[in-house]
Amino acid sequence: MLNSPKTHKQAYAWLLVGALAGLLMAFLFDDSCQQDGGQHFLFARWAWTHPELFVGVWSRPLFTTLYAFPALLSFRAARLLTVLICVLISWQTWRLATELKLPRAPFSIPLLWLQPSFLLFSADTMTEPIFALCYVIALRLHHQGRVKAGLLVASLLILARPEGFFLAALWAVWVLPANIRQNPFSVIRQPRWLLLGAGFALWWLAALLLTGDPLFIKHNWPTNWPMTGTIYGAAGLLAFPARLPEITGLFLLPVFLYGLVWLLKQRSLCTLTSSFLLLFGLHTILRAFGLLGSAGYPRYLVTIAPAIALLTLVGWHQLAQRLADLSLQFRRAAVALLLLLSAYVNFVYADGAEWSRDARALTVVHQWWQAQPQAPQITKLLWCQPYACILFDHDPWENPAFTRDKARDLEMLRAQPAGTLAVWDEKVGPKWFGLSARDFASAGFVSVHAQSFSLRGYILDRSWFGFGGPRQQTIHLLYKSQP
Repeated sequence: MLNSPKTHKQAYAWLLVGALAGLLMAFLFDDSCQQDGGQHFLFARWAWTHPELFVGVWSRPLFTTLYAFPALLSFRAARLLTVLICVLISWQTWRLATELKLPRAPFSIPLLWLQPSFLLFSADTMTEPIFALCYVIALRLHHQGRVKAGLLVASLLILARPEGFFLAALWAVWVLPANIRQNPFSVIRQPRWLLLGAGFALWWLAALLLTGDPLFIKHNWPTNWPMTGTIYGAAGLLAFPARLPEITGLFLLPVFLYGLVWLLKQRSLCTLTSSFLLLFGLHTILRAFGLLGSAGYPRYLVTIAPAIALLTLVGWHQLAQRLADLSLQFRRAAVALLLLLSAYVNFVYADGAEWSRDARALTVVHQWWQAQPQAPQITKLLWCQPYACILFDHDPWENPAFTRDKARDLEMLRAQPAGTLAVWDEKVGPKWFGLSARDFASAGFVSVHAQSFSLRGYILDRSWFGFGGPRQQTIHLLYKSQP
């Protein structure tokens, strides 16, 4: 029954629904809801010009290497690759559920896509999905008894995101020898431990060959990732847990918690429960005390979305058994209502991510510039949103390193060469860089175009409790004709 033709048909049907959901996200939303998505695309797009990006700490070696070819085609091509990756994650999650002999295994696929953050980034250029794919493949290998192969794949996690270090440490605990208590030194005699370092060793070697710097990874570490203190502040211990509904789904949160608690009591599927508890606890602490530049985004747990889906699946099955006495028609109606309501709320969640709407305004302004019969030559592009750099297709390294020290930044703007075009806005620019269009004017830039927009969502065309209303945005094109 667990691997019957009927369950295969169910799984393929759910995979098709998931793929359609990802395509919908790819074509309805032109940009990421966070700046990191566009930035990662630019890293992949321009790694051929700046090879050190293939091994950069922030650019993420695994992501940049995988996306470097589709990034040459277009931003959308790279985003469609993410849709494919998410479909592969779905397939691997279903196969893992089947191999673990979990009832209703095909249902793990919708439980994956009904995670709000998973859907939100299913057609984005973020690093979490590729991490999740490596994670679930390594987990399958581990549970199949192919421990060494699982260790090798798990070692690649560090190439996708920093959480890979912590999950590698957890993986080491999973494969501890059974006689460790009697003979602690038996760990040293296990050569398979070296496999967990294979990914980092590959990273170090590639960095050495590309840059010639044996300490490149240390030197390339972002300055805004300090162990203590961060621009995002220290939000307290409740900040990250409060965002659990954005991770599991609002209506599926009780089901997930039921499955988690039930498995903990049974001491079963410890790889799933420990994965979630480790990363959830880690990000709770990082966000609480402002460590390593953590902003406490729910997307961080997309990295273990397969585990969250299977924990929810366990909770679903256990609750279904408790409700088995209810009529079949009522249970089917309740399930259909829950799924439809969850899907709707998740789309509203994505639709309410206002930042992605700026892409529409930037596209209009870019088209205006292209339509000018005598548009001046752009020798250098400055921007506050990566999507502007994507549209104008300029080397992101042209953008200077803004310091948020206004006096220094104004001096830097005055020193820009003739032919410099700045694509600036009235929300991101002042908030993240401390500079407005007026500051560019005072530094010798001339406004050649400014256009205001009221950007509405597809569903949330008005604000609900301050969330999702029209986004008032103005895009400025400022040009410097004199050195």
